[in-house]
Amino acid sequence: MIALRMAELEEALGGSLLLPPVGARPGAGDDTVSGSVQTNSTFVEPGSIFFALPGEVTDGHLYAQDAVERGAALVVAERPLQLAVPVLVVPDGVVALADLARLVVARARASGPLKVIGITGSNGKTTTKNLLQAILSAEGPTIAPAGSFNNHVGAPITMLQVDGSTEYLISEMGASGAGEIARLVGIAMPDIAVVLKVGMAHAGEFGGIEATQRAKSEIVRDLPGSAVAVLNRDDGRVAAMAGLTAARIVWFGLNHDAEVRAEDVRATASGTRFTLLADEERHEVALRILGEHQVGNALAALAVARELGIPLERAIAAIEAVPRAERWRMELLQPGDGITVINDAYNASPDSTAAALKTLAQILEPGQRSVAVLGEMAELGEYAEEEHDRIGRLVVRLNIGQLVVVGEGARQIHNAAALEGSWDGESVFVPDLDAAYHLLREQLRAGDVVLVKSSKSARLRFLGDRLGGVDAEPGGAAGGVDAEPEGAAGGPA
Repeated sequence: MIALRMAELEEALGGSLLLPPVGARPGAGDDTVSGSVQTNSTFVEPGSIFFALPGEVTDGHLYAQDAVERGAALVVAERPLQLAVPVLVVPDGVVALADLARLVVARARASGPLKVIGITGSNGKTTTKNLLQAILSAEGPTIAPAGSFNNHVGAPITMLQVDGSTEYLISEMGASGAGEIARLVGIAMPDIAVVLKVGMAHAGEFGGIEATQRAKSEIVRDLPGSAVAVLNRDDGRVAAMAGLTAARIVWFGLNHDAEVRAEDVRATASGTRFTLLADEERHEVALRILGEHQVGNALAALAVARELGIPLERAIAAIEAVPRAERWRMELLQPGDGITVINDAYNASPDSTAAALKTLAQILEPGQRSVAVLGEMAELGEYAEEEHDRIGRLVVRLNIGQLVVVGEGARQIHNAAALEGSWDGESVFVPDLDAAYHLLREQLRAGDVVLVKSSKSARLRFLGDRLGGVDAEPGGAAGGVDAEPEGAAGGPA
């Protein structure tokens, strides 16, 4: 973070600064802070600012002392605390976090070459962010979110990492309801805003796909004429956003009207290939990431690079070197017993699940069997039964060899598949992860390709790791309020 004086912080955050007794701590006379900003005390390092935020699971105020012991130079809290470091008491910690991010981004913009790229969409934000990060980090100092830090806490935490030397800030902008993306745009107005897709992810929270479309459009509504909106020409709901913004429009997609488009898409078990057409030139692209649905994410990243003046040859080389979309996102695991596991169980919506199933069907080689292990797609509200039913029938239409459905929340997938007359026993329902693991270990054989897919809350990602021979990683950390919550589908859409 750029260096700021305590008095500047007090004014910008609308708080009241409480100072510890003189001599209570080493360096008590230092009036400037420039360390990282954290909401989880376990990530605090010497010089950090710790925001003690109240959360649904725990209260960050309980971890303020731990943050100080780890080296925090300042604690921002919603109530007075007796600590050996200054405490800035603010009315609302989340609002104060946004105010600080707004100040830091504005200072960095005023003093350096900073360009802000905002990304939203029901699916693909994190993959697009990772591809774009690979491109931009080779060009200059780049800040991008860790994981899926895209909510009202995670996005500002990422923004606060910029300093006067930062050339590119990539910000994922997710939302669970109306107005949330607009607030993030108000913190760091994008120079380039990307909208990937409007789908059914979190439709239950938004109140339907039309409400989702309105929420996603917030990223382009207030853009000035000097900005650029990079929009998916293949998605009608995204394309309609062109009429809502003063920004210059750049289209990407498979549509012939797109300025950055793809043709001859080929999906295999080793990656995804396509021909890129842009500026009357053709380029062959060979992604290591699985799934033809990744082509749109790659096109979006390449369209941003093009707008920033980065030669496409360099941008293509950068994304071709990316080994995977992200941990637990179309992650290819080969445990050595002739079985291939695709662990895509960090997030799941009807659209992303359908895309993953189509990829499973497309990449099979002769003699291989496809196995789909599916869990609940969370946060669909009143649409849950209908959408799980649709996925069950899609499994049958794609001729997937074996379906294993895990957990009560996903039972309708099994019910729908079992009702299809073309199937006879190929769908099995099991109640939990252990039952699924033991069933699969008995039934899997060399040559099987296994897709594991669910929302984060169903925890099938750990089943995928177990089948793939990878040690499971714990989900979620203690010590305060996480910027990336352990949500049903990995955070806001």
